[in-house]
Amino acid sequence: MTRTIYLAAGCFWGAEHYLKLIRGIIHTEVGFANGYTDAPTYKEVYTDTTGYAETVRVDYDPRQISLKLLIELYFKAIDPTSLNQQGEDRGTRYRTGIYYTDPAELDTINAVVDEVARQYDRPLVVEVEPLRNFYPAEEYHQDYLDKNPDGYCHLPLALFEFAKKANKEN
Repeated sequence: MTRTIYLAAGCFWGAEHYLKLIRGIIHTEVGFANGYTDAPTYKEVYTDTTGYAETVRVDYDPRQISLKLLIELYFKAIDPTSLNQQGEDRGTRYRTGIYYTDPAELDTINAVVDEVARQYDRPLVVEVEPLRNFYPAEEYHQDYLDKNPDGYCHLPLALFEFAKKANKEN
């Protein structure tokens, strides 16, 4: 049994690397979500004129990780109060978002968002929307940090170590 959620967390290279380290994540794929054009390229999305967000498709086993825990761990990798920016990456393509395909998941997603919002004195700017579309990014973006261990990433290395331990069985 596998479930799928789409998470936008700034630059998708680091977000994918972080998420796939979490126990219960079966598969990840980087791409572009909720934009206006058909089959965008990275070069097109980079212009910030297509409406797409760099996004990670996350297939997970709900017997190993709950949606609630997955969304909580997602929030550890983002600044949820930063609009169209994560780290030094700026532009609408770097916005944060949780894009779901099953409306039954919305209550869980909203509960976590509300819980996180209580921890901040500024409003959260994380989109919570149904997935309208998703197009995989070019192959060289897939598993980028595995292929390029010294490649750019806005996430701190300590976060990757945290992900490896975040959902381990006791």
